[in-house]
Amino acid sequence: MIITKIDGYTDQISYLICMMNYTRNITLGSVQGLNQQQLDSLLDENSNSIGALLWHIAAIEYAYFVNTFEERELNEDEQREWGAALRLGEEAREKIRGNDLNFYLQKLNDVRKNTLEKFKDVDDEWLHTIDEYYNGIPINRYFKWFHVMEDEINHRGQINLIKKRI
Repeated sequence: MIITKIDGYTDQISYLICMMNYTRNITLGSVQGLNQQQLDSLLDENSNSIGALLWHIAAIEYAYFVNTFEERELNEDEQREWGAALRLGEEAREKIRGNDLNFYLQKLNDVRKNTLEKFKDVDDEWLHTIDEYYNGIPINRYFKWFHVMEDEINHRGQINLIKKRI
């Protein structure tokens, strides 16, 4: 539980990775041992399943990977694969079902592996680059990656609530 320098990465990227890894480890602990029925359970007709939330966590990281490293939006093929998980709601309730925990863990692991590899190729200046504005407010890549982590923490809270209720 130390935020520190990691060999192969710049200082700020190391610190970000430490926080992202801690966040992921806690998320993985939250879902350990869940079966397909638990992953597909819905609290009500408007809720998301734990499985959909896990895929959403992977999808957010994938979308920000494409946005920050490739400087583009998702293409049609990527939208078909990741779109329901990104949007959640009714579409996710219909499409994201019937998968075991390993399916979702593989999505999370594959995306994170790519993220960690790509972080080796950039530096702290890249992380601090402002490449977008939202309603006139500048957004740098550091904030985008903070949001990836913050989004996971938010949805882990939902996952823990669902687990207590099912």
